[in-house]
Amino acid sequence: MAPPAAPLAILQVMCVHIFFNFEIRRAEVPVLHPQLDAAWVRRGEERRREELRRRTRESVERNPSSPHPPSPGEREPDRLDPPPPSPAPPAEEDPRETHVATGEASVQGCSMFTSVKAFEGQQYSTLKRQCLQSGLLFEDPRFPATDDSLFYQGNRIGRVVWKRPRELCEDPHLFVDGISAHDLHQGQLGNCWFVAACSSLASRESLWQKVIPDWKEQEWDTEKPDSYAGIFHFRFWRFGEWVDVVIDDRLPTVDNQLVYCHSNDSNEFWSALVEKAYAKVYGCYEALDGGNTADALVDFTGGVSEPVDLLEGQMATDEAARNQLFERVLKVHNRDGLISCSIRATTIEDMEARLDCGLVKGHAYAVTDVRKVRLGHGLLAFFKSEKLHMIRMRNPWGEKEWSGPWSDSSEEWNKVSKSEREKLGVTVQDDGEFWMTFDDFCQYFTDLILCRLINTSYLSIHKTWEEEVMRGSWVHRQDPLRNRSGGCINHKATFLQNPQYVFDVKKVEDEVLICLQQKEKRATPKEGKSENLAIGFDIHRVELNRKYRMHTAQQKVAGSIYINSRCVFLRKELKEGRYVIIPTTFDPRQQGDFLLRVFTDVPSDCKELTLDEPPQTCWTGMCGYPQLVTQVHVLNAEGLQGQDSNGAVDPYVIITCEGERVRSPVHKDTRCPNFDIKGLFYRKKPKEGIHIEIYNKNMIVDTFLGQVILFSDPNERQEQHTLHLRDKGSRQDNDLPGTLTVRLITSTTLTNI
Repeated sequence: MAPPAAPLAILQVMCVHIFFNFEIRRAEVPVLHPQLDAAWVRRGEERRREELRRRTRESVERNPSSPHPPSPGEREPDRLDPPPPSPAPPAEEDPRETHVATGEASVQGCSMFTSVKAFEGQQYSTLKRQCLQSGLLFEDPRFPATDDSLFYQGNRIGRVVWKRPRELCEDPHLFVDGISAHDLHQGQLGNCWFVAACSSLASRESLWQKVIPDWKEQEWDTEKPDSYAGIFHFRFWRFGEWVDVVIDDRLPTVDNQLVYCHSNDSNEFWSALVEKAYAKVYGCYEALDGGNTADALVDFTGGVSEPVDLLEGQMATDEAARNQLFERVLKVHNRDGLISCSIRATTIEDMEARLDCGLVKGHAYAVTDVRKVRLGHGLLAFFKSEKLHMIRMRNPWGEKEWSGPWSDSSEEWNKVSKSEREKLGVTVQDDGEFWMTFDDFCQYFTDLILCRLINTSYLSIHKTWEEEVMRGSWVHRQDPLRNRSGGCINHKATFLQNPQYVFDVKKVEDEVLICLQQKEKRATPKEGKSENLAIGFDIHRVELNRKYRMHTAQQKVAGSIYINSRCVFLRKELKEGRYVIIPTTFDPRQQGDFLLRVFTDVPSDCKELTLDEPPQTCWTGMCGYPQLVTQVHVLNAEGLQGQDSNGAVDPYVIITCEGERVRSPVHKDTRCPNFDIKGLFYRKKPKEGIHIEIYNKNMIVDTFLGQVILFSDPNERQEQHTLHLRDKGSRQDNDLPGTLTVRLITSTTLTNI
């Protein structure tokens, strides 16, 4: 095995953005707020002026000796408008909020999620109610307005003043004229990866309403200023569960301008507030400097991110592979997935280097649309079969676009009708968004991220996946049978000491998606930003009846790369059978928690293998305990009797040992089946034979084709036999057509296989 791949966020030195880019998609964005008539606006302005006059009077009454309002650094706690004379009665507990048995706070019954956990135990509705009753704007003690919330390496941007939105503008809003990918602009952080993911999020109403819940309730209400408490909450999918993150609305500014992510409209704040909540999850703002767009896409959706290496796939030169990839990208886009892309930077000098075509290296772009564009005008375009594969992207900087063919002002757009251009939203503004042909895209871009929303709903018209979620840990222990941190397969002596998970493929062939995610640690001023472990996994095909841990490596059928990213993904077509996934770190003795997600077409019954051998029970003395373990590997059969009308058969094999049976899948229309199946038997009666029978699958009654009976000697480590088939019962001395090849392994040590 090669050493681990380069990190997704290499060259994360001093500032920079990411090396690995991800693509993000965008759709039509509904207008969230109706246009307000002039009279309503005038009434709102009058209320705001009256509110400012009241605040001024109250300030003078509280501190009559003060000749001027205090400076930001001296300001006393912000207050709401005067509370009512008597405290409001306690509101009824939000029915979505409960406390689980462990004492952690969680939210149940939300229409979008089956369960949402309160991050750090902070319950939004409880905290907001307390603020409204006390008359104080919320100040988050878990993420205070100090440098510790900004940096883990020390302040490098000078004096920062934390201000609330109402101190930055007169009429703040979460959204101004709806939500759009164009709302976002990257600030002084190297977090284009996060901004690109947000751009993609903004294009999907069903997704951003999960991340920004109850947005109407959270919006500033000019008619009810008393309802504002300076508190917001947002939701992210973290390590297998949705978490509800509470923040106050104090934002870092320099010279009265937002330091980090901000919107085109100076009074729109959704992007800055989402960024603050995300920074709280990571530990501080600086922890977002240099990251992985795939991680943000997963955090926003709970989906699965699949990286695509356009160079390795030779997409620029292989037209068939390129067309196939376009169909995949289009499918992900049409099913509400998120997409991101980038041009790989290989040196520090390459980071954010602008190419002659206008594209930027080492920089994350959001994919906001994918289309097959019809060329021509009028009826000619309608009946013309030629369609161009097109993809639209957005630079999080809000500027610097592609300048090649099909750029905003290029003459190629004359080939497309005006109505088609309007439908595609073609503009000539340098707003960072642009179209390219998919051929040009594969010529320039090197990396693509497809974040799929895995459909697990039985009510959907699209394919429904069965999901299994396993949580585990790599833990180093001295005892080899208890150690769970053995490293990758390079470390043969310890590799099988890692956690093991068994699952079944129940169809003749099934597409399996596997995602391994490691748990991140929050950045702290003392420990800094934690580094990801290099992780990956192997898949082994095992005996059809395996119930205990593997102690000898078996047939490896697939494996992921090893890379120090948060997630590792693999898509694989597997044949019917039983498999074991072994998630590992690259090096042994490394520790951490992980989440394993397995998606199949039918339930896979995935579970962890925890026992090394059959357990001793109270019945062991009476019923006995296994003395031997035998692995029976049925390889193939030759020359079976042709019982069907076409001269072939549909054979399957049954292995029986001490009452336990293992049955193979059926092989269609063959007299020479390659069975290649295994059974594992813990034997209490070493002298009892192992029966292997072959049958022909029929519509009504299956017919017998022959059998063999084997006895395995533990003194011979491995025996391969090619035997003639025999009849059964009183005729078992009679030969039947065909031979069967079998390999046996037997050991008196139950943990040897």
